Amino acid sequence: MSKPTALRSVSSFADLPELYAEMTATPDFVASFSDPLPLTIIDAGEEPAEHTMPDPIAAQAECGGIVAAIFDLLTDTRLDPLAPELAWGFVNSFHFVANKLESREDRLADTLRDMARRLEPGEVFNKELENTQLECQSVAEQRGAMEAMRDYAAAMYRAYAGRPWSPAKGSRASHVTTASQISALDFLRARSERRRDRYDPQGPVVVVSGPQDWHDWRIIWGRLDQIRTRIPNMVLVTTGQRAGVDAAAAAWAAQRGVICIAFGLYGRGKGKGFKRNRDIAELMPVEALLCEGSGIQSSLYDLFNPEKGHRVPTHVFMRTDQEPDVPIKRKRRVIAA
Repeated sequence: MSKPTALRSVSSFADLPELYAEMTATPDFVASFSDPLPLTIIDAGEEPAEHTMPDPIAAQAECGGIVAAIFDLLTDTRLDPLAPELAWGFVNSFHFVANKLESREDRLADTLRDMARRLEPGEVFNKELENTQLECQSVAEQRGAMEAMRDYAAAMYRAYAGRPWSPAKGSRASHVTTASQISALDFLRARSERRRDRYDPQGPVVVVSGPQDWHDWRIIWGRLDQIRTRIPNMVLVTTGQRAGVDAAAAAWAAQRGVICIAFGLYGRGKGKGFKRNRDIAELMPVEALLCEGSGIQSSLYDLFNPEKGHRVPTHVFMRTDQEPDVPIKRKRRVIAA
């Protein structure tokens, strides 16, 4: 992927969508980069000053270009299997920095609240109050930019790796996008502590669970599309596995802009999987999609379909319902000099 300032030839109509994407900033980048604060404080203790923001089209193109370059370089070589890991780390670097900025933003907001309570008269105090507020706004602006770059790089990662990017732990809950991946721990903590809305999404819960050795993602996507037609504001809940049915469902959620909550296995003991199932059942899902797997899926089916009481409409796919697995060879992209 070339920089947007450099003109390159288009050899076929198939190249036009990619070229257009390079020359058009997404709404997230426009929101985060195109309307910067008139003055900003980059580091604590600095005086307010004018600083420019990167061009939104250039920022988007470079983020996507780095992910694409990793895969282009390693595809069809002996390092091919390492490309997803390297690209994951690149996306995660934005996530790590965004989290650090969010923590700093929260601390500054707490300081502002304390200062607002005491409101000492005087020029020195007023100056300190103004600078603290501007620093908090500046950090929020930086955090928004990091999240926009992370989310676009994550979208590129999904396109190349074939699965959604997710952090090693915790949540990916963005201020600017609707497609968020939220860990169950953050979700449950938000409900008990009434934390920020983006960690406690509201909407009808649809549960998906299945084994990791499931290859037919199309059957999952097709049924989820049908469910979303009836429940457009659905919140997807999975059992948090990084392959198979849960990964296919998470990829669908990322593609469709649906919030996805991953209920991974937390704690110790043999019964943690079944405890997770009970936690999911307590969310009162309105619909479920279960694929033939282990006792975990059987347990969920029993919880959703008791002999007496409330039953959850459940779609069940057996392993034999899958289409044959046809491996797709990823072609290496050749970039003209």
